[in-house]
Amino acid sequence: MSKVVWSHTALKDYEGCARRYYEVRVLKKFPFQETEQTKYGNELHKAAEEYIRDGKQLPEQFAFVKDTLDALNARPGRKLCEYKMALTSDLRPCDWRAKDTWVRGIADLLIVDDDNLTAWVVDYKTGNNKYPDREQLKLMALMVFAHFPHIRKVNAALLFVVKNDMVKASYTVEDSDPAWWDYRERIARIEQAHATGVWNPRPSPLCPWCPVTSCENHPRH
Repeated sequence: MSKVVWSHTALKDYEGCARRYYEVRVLKKFPFQETEQTKYGNELHKAAEEYIRDGKQLPEQFAFVKDTLDALNARPGRKLCEYKMALTSDLRPCDWRAKDTWVRGIADLLIVDDDNLTAWVVDYKTGNNKYPDREQLKLMALMVFAHFPHIRKVNAALLFVVKNDMVKASYTVEDSDPAWWDYRERIARIEQAHATGVWNPRPSPLCPWCPVTSCENHPRH
């Protein structure tokens, strides 16, 4: 059975459509193509990182997020920008590229308040806030609990910078065990797909934008 190394995005891709996941992530037929939207998002992430970590002035195009970043920076605790976290299958912190890595995630901004045993996880979003995905926050919180065992509570937020909106969630360390078991069950389905070679497509309104034009559900098939 193939060893699955996953992330929030990878799991979301598989559950959205196994066929697309297989063609894009396993066979790697469709290399990532940068768009204007992804370029803008990457530039904002970098600007926010350098502003909080280094005190570097924000580019004028991103000056509108200054007040929000200042409010985050004013919170007590260590500020860790673009913080990479990886775990083995038995939930031990490991190197990002370790051979036994099981899951990976990057926190855009992680604030660790050691004194109050609390952390903040913030994910910057430059897109639409119509369908916020809190699942990403849950996984980041679980990984924080594993990497910082003294932390008892994680406050998390999706920060929609363009829409000036913040979607919040909070988790306690007691949430960890049942949440990890749920993830294990979901990842087992990906492992089963690798073992059987069955990658069934899942038709959706997004099919016209899928790169897998050979799929029987694609309009161009």
